[in-house]
Amino acid sequence: MDLPWHLYLMAFLYILAGLNHFRNPKMYVRIIPPYFPNPKLLNILSGLAEICFGLLLCLPDYSTYGACGIIFLLIVFLPAHIHMLQDRKASFGLPKWVLILRIPLQFLLIYWAYLYI
Repeated sequence: MDLPWHLYLMAFLYILAGLNHFRNPKMYVRIIPPYFPNPKLLNILSGLAEICFGLLLCLPDYSTYGACGIIFLLIVFLPAHIHMLQDRKASFGLPKWVLILRIPLQFLLIYWAYLYI
């Protein structure tokens, strides 16, 4: 374990999130904005990407690539968070303040990943 424990924690969280794309695909397809084509394929690709980037975080020679990939994904996922805020069906009935709070949380997660570049 040449990497700090919190990097392994981040990797674990993204691998778990990626696996959840396959365990509960309807949840993710539901939050993909309608202007994106083929939501089922996008769900699969984003789940695979989260798993792959999470695994890369665990490899000292490739952890920087994993962190850059995570940052890219978090930026790409921003439209889904905005869509959840705008569309009642996509919001899963979450309170508005939780949906609003998720957007700055994305930037905190981006910063967390940036620390490993």
